[in-house]
Amino acid sequence: MALPGSEYSALLAELKEVRRAGLVRLRGRALPALEAAAEAAGAPPARPPGAPIEVLLRRAVARLDAGTLRSAAEYSLGLAQGTRDWPASSRRARAASLYGVSVERFRKDQEVMVLGQVAEHIVRLAADAETGTAGVDGADGTDGGGLGTHRTVEVRTAGRTVRLTVHVHPVDLLRDVDVIVSPSNVHFALPEAYKSSVAASLRRAAAVHGVTGEVLADPLPAELRRWAELHGTSGRAVRPGTVAATGAGALEAQGIRRIYHAAIAVPRAGTNDYDVLPTDVTRAVSRVLAVLAEEHGRHAPPLRSVCFPLLGSGRGGLSYELSLRAVWGAVEAELARGAHWDVHFVVRTPGAAAAVERVAAGIRPAHDRRPTG
Repeated sequence: MALPGSEYSALLAELKEVRRAGLVRLRGRALPALEAAAEAAGAPPARPPGAPIEVLLRRAVARLDAGTLRSAAEYSLGLAQGTRDWPASSRRARAASLYGVSVERFRKDQEVMVLGQVAEHIVRLAADAETGTAGVDGADGTDGGGLGTHRTVEVRTAGRTVRLTVHVHPVDLLRDVDVIVSPSNVHFALPEAYKSSVAASLRRAAAVHGVTGEVLADPLPAELRRWAELHGTSGRAVRPGTVAATGAGALEAQGIRRIYHAAIAVPRAGTNDYDVLPTDVTRAVSRVLAVLAEEHGRHAPPLRSVCFPLLGSGRGGLSYELSLRAVWGAVEAELARGAHWDVHFVVRTPGAAAAVERVAAGIRPAHDRRPTG
């Protein structure tokens, strides 16, 4: 495809600016070419600065060949887990190490190539959206609808149709959902903010940062400690399925009002591993919905939407399908009783989103099906 020279050059220049600034420092920066491309490609509007651009960058990088090229792009732009607040020099050094070259050699050669490839795919994303060919056959990892970051799924339960929303992006990009559920261990001990888990991502996003990225306030651990003191659980484990409700810290600027920490992971003594049981996931989700009902009327406007990640599907070892069936069992039971919560799921891949659709529709994967008759 022939790329318009002026469009490509403008995008490449702004990608270099993003690389220097990092994702957490986009506020106030003029990036008209990237903003226009994000709009053209169908990135969902969002109030926090830079969010549509980040969605656009993730979709463009996802189109790169898996391996060194894609990984170098992720590190260069701060898209790799835990790197969004890294200094530009650290991100460049890590990307250079992937190619086994010096930082200076990488800056002059491979970095130009990597960012150029990202710029090309941004142009193609916008062009595909304009012609209606984005995501055909899933070739770019989308669901065939522009950037593919949001899907709606209609399911029948208890004689009525319920609409679910599936978000295909990192949890910290969520906007305007009242409650996010965060998986936790039974000690409610949060992971360090630089980790790559859902809980770590939410801790980072809820923290208050200064203009140079320094952490001014880290509210989630403090609120969980207060919760433990109030409920007499300081220094001991809670029962799996327990839920602790806290505020959302800086995420309130994104329309997130509460975080419900669901204790589902039981550490194995003497190791860094833990166990997650599907029954504990279901119990936690039931408790999440009970807490939501309790807190519903205490806020103005009342709480009504809740978003679930794939609880236990990371280091917990549960498959997507098993995690979702554990979550959906509790959600469906609540909806069948007449609840009218606005239910969301957040996942990282189109494959996980497809699993949500299958489970909600009651379709079992082929390897799960049993012969009948």
